[in-house]
Amino acid sequence: MAQVSAPIQAWKGHGEQLSKNEKTKDVRRQNIVAARAVADAIRTSLGPRGMDKMIQDAKEGVVITNDGATILKQMAVQHPTAKMLVELSKAQDVEAGDGTTSVVVIAGALLGAAEMLLNKGLHPQAIAEAFLQASNKSVEILREMSTSVDLNDRDVLIKNAATSLSSKVVSQNAAQLAPIAVDAVMKALDPANPDNVDLNDIRVVKKLGGTVDDTELVEGLVFTQQKVVRSAGGRSFVKDANVGLIQFCLSPPKTDIENNITIKDYQAMDRLLREERLILAKMIKQIAATGCNVLLIQKSILRDATTDMSLDYLAKAKILVVQDIEREDVEFICRTLGCEPVASLDAFTSDKLGHADMVCEEDVGGEGKIARVTGVKGKGTVSVLIRASNQLTLDEAERSLHDALCVVRSLVKEKALIPGGGAPEMELSQKLNEWGRSLPGVQSLCVKAFADALEVIPYTLAENAGLNPIEIVTELRNRHAAGEKHAGVNVRKGAISDILEENVLQPLLVNTSAVRLSTEAVMLILKIDDMVLSR
Repeated sequence: MAQVSAPIQAWKGHGEQLSKNEKTKDVRRQNIVAARAVADAIRTSLGPRGMDKMIQDAKEGVVITNDGATILKQMAVQHPTAKMLVELSKAQDVEAGDGTTSVVVIAGALLGAAEMLLNKGLHPQAIAEAFLQASNKSVEILREMSTSVDLNDRDVLIKNAATSLSSKVVSQNAAQLAPIAVDAVMKALDPANPDNVDLNDIRVVKKLGGTVDDTELVEGLVFTQQKVVRSAGGRSFVKDANVGLIQFCLSPPKTDIENNITIKDYQAMDRLLREERLILAKMIKQIAATGCNVLLIQKSILRDATTDMSLDYLAKAKILVVQDIEREDVEFICRTLGCEPVASLDAFTSDKLGHADMVCEEDVGGEGKIARVTGVKGKGTVSVLIRASNQLTLDEAERSLHDALCVVRSLVKEKALIPGGGAPEMELSQKLNEWGRSLPGVQSLCVKAFADALEVIPYTLAENAGLNPIEIVTELRNRHAAGEKHAGVNVRKGAISDILEENVLQPLLVNTSAVRLSTEAVMLILKIDDMVLSR
C-alpha cells in the first residue's frame, strides 16, 4: 500500500506546482496584455504625422490633442498595470516634458519582446537584469552620438523647440511659438543656477479671440480674467505706477453669523451709513497717503472684497483698481513687481509697494479686455499671452507651448542634443546588437530582443506617415550598418535622409529619460507574479 501511495503523493505535489506556475504565467501575461493595450492606443499619435484624439469626459467636455501625457491622463484606465503606464508618461512629462508618447510606445515594445522571451522559458529576473544592462549601455551610446549645445546659440534652441511643436495640432504656428518659448526660458534663467529653470517663473495666460499668431511674450504681467474696475469712473491708464497688493477687504465690517443688527428708525439707518462711509474713507485715505496709484485686490471668499462706495472713493483718489486676484498668482505677481502682499491696513506702507512703468487696460477685439503691466523692476519672471479663435485650439496651444518650454528647459539641464526622426533608436538597435554578440548565452538573447524592440519608433513614424514601414526600417537598418548614424525617417519628404541636415533636433535628456524610465517600468511589471486584493 505504501509503495502505491508515494507516487500518488508525489504526483499531487507536482500537480500543485504546475497549477501555481500556470497562475503565475497567467498573471504576468494579463499584466503584459493590459500594458500593451495602452501603448497601442496612443501609438497612432506618435510623430509629426500622428493622429489626434478627441476625448469626451462625463460632463461632455471635449479635449482634442495628440500629447501622450494628456491622452493617458484623460483615459479611464482600470487595470493597475495599465495605470503604471499612465504614471510612466507623467514621469517623462516631469523629467523632460517631451517624449511622453515615445516612452509608452517603447515600454509596450519591450513588453512584447519580454513576452517572447518568457515563452521561450527564460526567467523574468534574467530578462529584467539583461534589460537593465542594455538600458545603461543605451545611455552611453546616446551620449556618444550627441553634440554639445551653447545656450547662447538662439537658432539651435529654436530648432529644438520647433521639432517639439511639429507633431502638435498647432504645428503650422511653430515658427511663431518656438522663439517665444526660447526667449521665455532664457529670461527666466537664473545666473546663480545655470543648470535648471523653474517653469513657475513663466506665467502662461489664455485669452479667447484672435489667432495663435497673436500669441506674444510680455515682460511683465497680463490679467485676462481680472478686469480693471471702471464702474465708478475709475482710471484705466497709469504711468509710473506704484502698485500695492492687498489681501484684506475694502468693505464695511460685518457681524458674526449668529448676530444681527436691528434698525428701527431712519435716523439709526443714517448713522449706520455715515459710519460706513467714514470707515471706507479712512481706509482709502490711508492707502492713497502711501503714494499707491494702482491697487491689486485679492479675491475674498468670506465677504465682498470691495463695495460700490469703496470703488467710488478709489476712483476719486485716482487709484486704478484690479480686483479678484487669485491666491495662487500672488507669489508670481510679487516677484514680478517687487511688492509685498499686505494682509491688514495697518501694515500697508510705502515700502510694500512695487513699481511699473505703465499699467493699462487694452481692448482685444470682440472678446473683452485685458490689463497689462509693463516696465517692471523684477527680474527672472515673464508672461506669455496665448490667443486662439476657439477654446479647443486655445487649450491645445497652451499644452503645446508647455512642451516647447520643457524642451528648452531640458537643454538647460543637459546641454546636449541629438537628431530625431527615429535615428537615435535605430543607432541604438544597431550598436546594441553588436554589443550583444559579445555577451554570453541568455544575456545575448535578451539584449538582442531589447535592441529589436527599439525599432518600433522608426517603424511607427513611417506607418503614421503613410509610408511602407517594412521598407523604411530595412533601408534605415542598412544605412546605420554602413555608418550613417544620423540617418532617420523624413516624414515630410517620405524618405530616409540625414536628419541633422534637416534641422530635426531634440534634447539628449528626452531620449535618455525615455529609455531609462520605460526599462524601469518593464522590469517592475516582469517581477510581478501574483495579484492580491486587500481588504
